[in-house]
Amino acid sequence: MLKSYFNIAWRNLRKQGVYSFINIAGLAVGVAACLTIVMFVVDELSYDAYNIKGNRIYRLNEEIKFGGNHVNICQNGAPLANAMLQDYPEVEATVRFRNQGSYLVKTATGTQNIKEPNVIWTDSTFFEIFSVKVLAGNPVTALKEPGSIAISKSMEQKYFPGKSALGESMILDNVRHAKVTAVYEDIPAASHFHFDILIAMVGDWPTAKEAQSVSFLSENFNTYLLLKPGADAKALEKKFPGFLAKYFGPQIASVLGNDMTMDKFFASGNSWEITLTPLRDIHLHSDRKGELEPNGNITYVYLFAIVAAFILAIACVNFMNLSTARSSNRAKEVGVRKVMGSLRSHLIRQFLTESILVTLLSFVIAICLTYLFLPIFNDLASKHLIIPFANSFFYLIVLGCVLIIGLLAGLYPSFFLSAFKPVNVLKGQVALGMKSGLIRSALVVFQFVISISLIVGAITVNRQLNFIQNKKLGFEKNQVLVVHDAYALRPFPNVQTFKNEVLKVSHIERGTISGNLPVEGPDSYRNNNTYWKEGNQPTPDNLVGLQSWYVDTDYIETMGMKIKVGRGFSPEFISDSTAVILNEAALPMFALGENPIGQKISTFYGNKPDGSPDPDQLKSWTVIGVIENFHFSTMKEGITPLGLFLNKSDGNVSFKFSSSKTEEVIQSVEKVWKQLAPGQPFQYSFLDEDFGKMYASERRLSQIFFVFAGLAIIIACLGLFALTAFTAEQRTKEIGIRKVLGASVSSIVVLLSKEFGKLIIIAFAIAAPLAWFGVDWWLKSYTYKTEIGVAVYLMAGVIAFAIAWLTMGYQSIRAASSDPVKSLRSDG
Repeated sequence: MLKSYFNIAWRNLRKQGVYSFINIAGLAVGVAACLTIVMFVVDELSYDAYNIKGNRIYRLNEEIKFGGNHVNICQNGAPLANAMLQDYPEVEATVRFRNQGSYLVKTATGTQNIKEPNVIWTDSTFFEIFSVKVLAGNPVTALKEPGSIAISKSMEQKYFPGKSALGESMILDNVRHAKVTAVYEDIPAASHFHFDILIAMVGDWPTAKEAQSVSFLSENFNTYLLLKPGADAKALEKKFPGFLAKYFGPQIASVLGNDMTMDKFFASGNSWEITLTPLRDIHLHSDRKGELEPNGNITYVYLFAIVAAFILAIACVNFMNLSTARSSNRAKEVGVRKVMGSLRSHLIRQFLTESILVTLLSFVIAICLTYLFLPIFNDLASKHLIIPFANSFFYLIVLGCVLIIGLLAGLYPSFFLSAFKPVNVLKGQVALGMKSGLIRSALVVFQFVISISLIVGAITVNRQLNFIQNKKLGFEKNQVLVVHDAYALRPFPNVQTFKNEVLKVSHIERGTISGNLPVEGPDSYRNNNTYWKEGNQPTPDNLVGLQSWYVDTDYIETMGMKIKVGRGFSPEFISDSTAVILNEAALPMFALGENPIGQKISTFYGNKPDGSPDPDQLKSWTVIGVIENFHFSTMKEGITPLGLFLNKSDGNVSFKFSSSKTEEVIQSVEKVWKQLAPGQPFQYSFLDEDFGKMYASERRLSQIFFVFAGLAIIIACLGLFALTAFTAEQRTKEIGIRKVLGASVSSIVVLLSKEFGKLIIIAFAIAAPLAWFGVDWWLKSYTYKTEIGVAVYLMAGVIAFAIAWLTMGYQSIRAASSDPVKSLRSDG
C-alpha cells in the first residue's frame, strides 16, 4: 500500500510539473533560509558555553558620570580584583586582562617579525577560571614566573612547526624576551575573546608594574570574578556601594580635597557604579568601552529568529494554498476512487504521503542550497557556520521537521480533497471551500506587511551608512596612507627619518607621526585625562574629561583639520611643548569664554605612592588654537572635549598623497620601510577604510536585511501566485462567460488582480507605521543620523506592489487568455 502511495504521489508530481516545481522550490527556499538563520542564532547563543564554570563567572563593569563625560566601561583599576577577593567570601578567584594592542613577534633565532593582534597580559589564574585545555606545561604555574608566556596550538605550529614550543624563547616587539611555559588548545570560535599569546602579568616589565598599582581611579584592566558555588551575584552587587565608599572614596578625596565624601561627590551630579555581567551575557548584552572584541546584539538575534519563523510559516502556508488551488484538477480522481471503494482514510494517507514527499524533496534541496550559499552568508555575517553533517542529532531534527511540516502543510488539502462526495464530483458540483477569502486575505496582508517592513529597514540602514560616509567629518579621510607599528623603527629619530624619506617620494604631499588617529580601531590610541581651568581648585563641578592626543607639528595639516581660532603647532615656537590645541566642544566645558587663546588649563602631573593623582604635582598648558570639531568616534556618540599636545607618539605614520596610482605609492613607501626596518613587517591601511570598519556591523546588517527582504518578497509572491491561481480556478466559468459576452483580456486581468491589489495597499497602510517605529528605534542609537522621509516608505510600497502586480499579472493573463469554450466545458 505504501509503495502504491509513493507511486501515485510521484506520478502526480510529474504530471503537474510546473506547480510541483513551485511547491518544492518555495518550500526549499523557506527551509534553507530558516536553516541558515537557525544556525546563526544557535551560534550567537552558544558564546562562552565551552566554559565549565561559566555560570559562576562574572565581569566587573563601571559606569561613571564625571567631568562632563558619561563613560560605560568594562575596565577597572588594577587593585580592584584583589580587593574583591579579600573583602567578599563569595569570590573564589579573580583574573585580569591588560590589553596593550598588537605585538611584533619572532622566535629567538628568527629574523622576521610577524604582527600578532591577539596578545594579552593576564594573571596566572587564567586557566583556573576559563576552560581552556593546556596541552603542554603546567596550567597552575605556567604564568607565575616573570617573562613567561603561554601560546595557542596555532601559534606553536606557526612558529615551531613540527616540534614542541615548550621551553622555547620568543621575542616581543624586538626587546622583550619571553619563555613559552604552556601550550593550550585554540580558544573556540564562539568566545568573546580569542587570545593566541598570554603574557604573565608579573615581574618588572612596565605592564606588570602597572598591574601592581593601588589606584582604583584608573580603568585599564578587564576584571573577572569566579564566584563560589551557590553564591548570589545580585546580592553581591548590592554590596558594591559600600566597596566604593571604602576604596574609591579616600582616593577621590585625596584628589578633590579631604572634605570630599562619596555623598558630596554624588550630590554634585556625578555618579560611579560597579556592576556585574554574567559571562554568557557578554557577547549579546554588552557594548561598553574596553570590550576585548566587538560583540553581537541580542536584538538582531531576536529579529532574525522572528524572520526565520515567518519565512518558514509562509512557505508552509503557500504550499497548502497551491495544493488547494489545484484541487479541482483532482476532484474527478477523488470521485472515481471513492466509487471504486477507496475509503476516506486511504485518500487522506495518499495526500499526506504526497505532502511529506514534497517536503522531503524540499528539505533535500534546501540543505543543498544552504551548503552552496552558506559561504556567502558567512561573509555577510562574519561567521564560520557549517552544516553539522557529522552530528546524528541534526538528521533526527531534519527528519522530525520533514514529518511535522509535511503533516501540517498537507493536513488541510488532504481532509479538504478527501471530503468530496463522489456523486457531486462526477456531476461537476464541487464546493471548493474558503469562499469567504478571509484566511487568504489575511495571509496576503501578513506576508506583505513583513515584506514592506523589511524593505523599509534595508533602505534605512543603507541610507544611514551613506549619510555617515558622506557627512562632513572635520578631517580628510580620503587618500591618507597609514603605516602602522612605527615603533619597530625605534629609537624615535629613525621614525622621523622614515617620515622625511617618504616625503621625498613623488605624490606624497604631507606626513605626520602620531599613534592617535581620528578613527577608532586597534591601531588608534585613546587616552583620557582630567583637566580644569587654571586658577581654580579641582572640584567635581569644574573637572573636564579631555581626550589627550600626542601629535607632531604636521598632524593638523596632514589630516585636513581646520583651525578656527589661533594657530597650530610650529617648530619655530619652543613654547609649544607646553601648549594645547582644543576642539570647539572643549571650550564651554572649561568656561574659557569668547577668547580662549592664551588661557591655561591644568592637570595632575604626578602620582602618589599609591598610584593615585598627586594634587601637589600639577602642570599647566597654554591654549594656542581651537580646531573645528571633528568626529573621532562613531556617529552613535557625540563629539566630546579633545586636546592636541605636541609630544612623541610613534604608533603610526600617516601620509597624504595625491596620486591615483595607489599601488605605486604603496610600493615606494614599502621600499623606504624595508631599507630602514629590515625584518619588520610592513603593515598599512587607508584612513577611509579604517573609518568604514567602524561601521562594519551596520554594513553587514544592511546586506543581510536586503537578503531577507528579497527572500520575503519571493516567498510572498509565491503565495500570491497560489492565491491568484486559486481564485482563477474558482472563477473559471465566470471568466468564460465574460469573454463570450465580449470582455477584453485586460479587463479580466484587472478584475482578477484588483482584489489582491487592495490587500497590498492595506498591508502598506499597516506596515508603514510599524516600520516607522522600527526605524525610529534603530536610529535612536545614533547621535548623527539621516532623515527618513515619506519617500522611503512610498518607495518600499511601490517596490512591493510592482513585484506583486507582476506576479498576479502572469496568472491573471493566463486565465484571461484561455479558450472560453474549454472553460465553460471544463466547468460543466
